[in-house]
Amino acid sequence: MRDSADSFDPPYGRVRRANRGGANRGGADGGNASRGGRGKRPWPGNFDDAETFAKRDRHRERLASEDSLDATDGLPEGDRWSTWDQSTPLERGPRPHPKWLVTELAAVDTELGILKTGKEADVYLIRRGVPGTERRCLLAAKRYREAEHRLFHRDAGYLEGRRTRESRVNRAVASRSEFGKAAIAGQWANAEFSALCRLHSAGVPVPYPVQILGTEVLLEFIGEADGTPAPRLAETRPGADELASLWEQLTDALCTLARHGVAHGDLSPYNLLVDRHRLVLIDLPQVVDVISHPNGPAYLARDARNVATWFARQGHGPADADALADLLAREARLA
Repeated sequence: MRDSADSFDPPYGRVRRANRGGANRGGADGGNASRGGRGKRPWPGNFDDAETFAKRDRHRERLASEDSLDATDGLPEGDRWSTWDQSTPLERGPRPHPKWLVTELAAVDTELGILKTGKEADVYLIRRGVPGTERRCLLAAKRYREAEHRLFHRDAGYLEGRRTRESRVNRAVASRSEFGKAAIAGQWANAEFSALCRLHSAGVPVPYPVQILGTEVLLEFIGEADGTPAPRLAETRPGADELASLWEQLTDALCTLARHGVAHGDLSPYNLLVDRHRLVLIDLPQVVDVISHPNGPAYLARDARNVATWFARQGHGPADADALADLLAREARLA
């Protein structure tokens, strides 16, 4: 039979023994001390070897901080490692990639200067090459400006048909808050890159879209191997034969755009390049879907009027703005 000093613990079905004779083993805590310290020990407050540890810690080698290993680590000022691997496959140009494009991860991007300044973005000339080899190419880096330096004064009409699935982003864009301006810049960059990929695959004469990284769009450089950019159409004075060839190229390109349901949105002789008698369309961040946009047909007609007027002033008789606008409307199935 159990001693009356014992207690039964039902949840565990065991008997807890009372501390008999604890006072004879060193007082109230004598029982715990005699069993090898089974009771709670007092917290010492600090470690006795803290001072020694601090002295040794001073001589321990440290790893470099993550911020110190940036895109220019170990490179001359103004250079950076190739950003090709920083873009996902969906953020790169259409396959197959052209043979002239340098995709090696050992490549270095060297900024050679600025090609063009604009209200929304600046365009820089970049040479991407593998050091010690002949593998190199020239690229145009279009970088949309920071929020405090942007002048998106023409964006309301173009953004009419562009909405995201996140209502918070749509409200920010509508209110033009700082977050909204940043979202608009992302929309411009993504809209241009997506349009270039789509149109390049369709055979429209546009620069090959290399990749997009944030608000920077890397494009094929249109110009000479020494970095001289191709002239804009407005800067040229073509003869009659070349003028007729350029008009035919332009008409074919605009018809292809219309068949794909889009308009350039801001077409003029200043965003058309002439590269060795070949016409190239540039600056497509404001590309407009003529079907979903409420003013799509108006943008289509305005593009036709802007370019046809220039060709007519150069003496090209077939350049008729109304006839071109009607042709594009039929190609887009709007008439």
